[in-house]
Amino acid sequence: MRKAKVKRKTSETAVSVEVNLDGTGEGCIDTSVPFFDHMLNLFARHGCIDLTVKSAGDTAIDDHHLVEDVGICVGQAVRKALGDRKGISRYGSATVPMDESLCSVAMDLSGRPYLIWRAELGRQRIGKFDPALLREFFKSFSDHSGITLHINLLYGINGHHMAEAIFKAFARAFREAATPDGRIEGVLSTKGTLEA
Repeated sequence: MRKAKVKRKTSETAVSVEVNLDGTGEGCIDTSVPFFDHMLNLFARHGCIDLTVKSAGDTAIDDHHLVEDVGICVGQAVRKALGDRKGISRYGSATVPMDESLCSVAMDLSGRPYLIWRAELGRQRIGKFDPALLREFFKSFSDHSGITLHINLLYGINGHHMAEAIFKAFARAFREAATPDGRIEGVLSTKGTLEA
């Protein structure tokens, strides 16, 4: 089973993450930021991974530190759980609608972090959540998972729907990329490694 646990404690946040890449889509999420909980549950369910996230932090000031640190920890846990990345499909892509919104995500589990973020969500808060923090999450995730990640929100009107389309497409693309393929021996790379 491809599993990992990560803990991080700073003067700003305390984060604990557990991931099972061969799970059934069970999310046990309590970040202390309700909308963010909803998004991470979408990642678990549509990615068919088991994900546990517990976090607390200086959200009385702003949610920024907490969202960023959760991204770091989820990225580190995914990287550990992927291990040497032998036998996985490596590439994944998905285009997902959420009512009037449509998002396309492509990724490469290459060992090389890179984020392309083309997602204009506007400045209006989604409940109490600042949508600008979604880019911070994915940047932290990409940097610490070693995943090249392209997120293109093609269109949308409702902020909640646009965010859901992003996370569902991200989850589906990850599920495809991380899935073992019995035809692949070793890693899917002419270099013989997927570590930078």
